[in-house]
Amino acid sequence: MAEAWIVSLPQQFHDRQACTFAVVLKETSELIGCIILLLNMTHRRGELGYWIGQPFWNHGYCSEAAHIILDYVFLVLGLHRIQGQCMTRNLVSGRVMQKIGMRHEGSLRQHMQKRGQFEDVELYVILKQEWMEI
Repeated sequence: MAEAWIVSLPQQFHDRQACTFAVVLKETSELIGCIILLLNMTHRRGELGYWIGQPFWNHGYCSEAAHIILDYVFLVLGLHRIQGQCMTRNLVSGRVMQKIGMRHEGSLRQHMQKRGQFEDVELYVILKQEWMEI
């Protein structure tokens, strides 16, 4: 399944549906995670998602990579709005979005189901104008 997903990435990029980037350590180029941006070019918006391997948590890698992605989507892709979601109980993921300038826009009650449990989700957003003021 992983190979099929990786093979699909260039076509998603070409079709302007999604951009997926590896997160690697500068010193060694070791893969430690990825960032994905789902695109809606009609409305010039995207949805940010990310994962970092647990041994690399709490080192600022995700915040650093996500900040670079914001530069790319606003300057290169010309998007207007980026949003991200995290489960309410995932405070660390919410903190990453706050660190890169995203604002809490709302809570979505029982928005997703994970392992048989409905989970509340927090929505964070940054607009291009807000990004320019950071």
